[in-house]
Amino acid sequence: MSTAKDQIKQILESQPDDSSYDDILRELAFKRMIIKGMSDQKSGAVISNEDMKERIREWQK
Repeated sequence: MSTAKDQIKQILESQPDDSSYDDILRELAFKRMIIKGMSDQKSGAVISNEDMKERIREWQK
């Protein structure tokens, strides 16, 4: 697995030259969310869709 620095370099190099600061930050955040989600799934730190629906119902009260 590549280091965080290597992954950031890859993302920066893949962006068009006219990318804004916000575009780059959005792409970095998206990549981080994907990595975090995959890690959570691997470790079993996930909940079912039904459990999430119930949590949302509780929040809406």
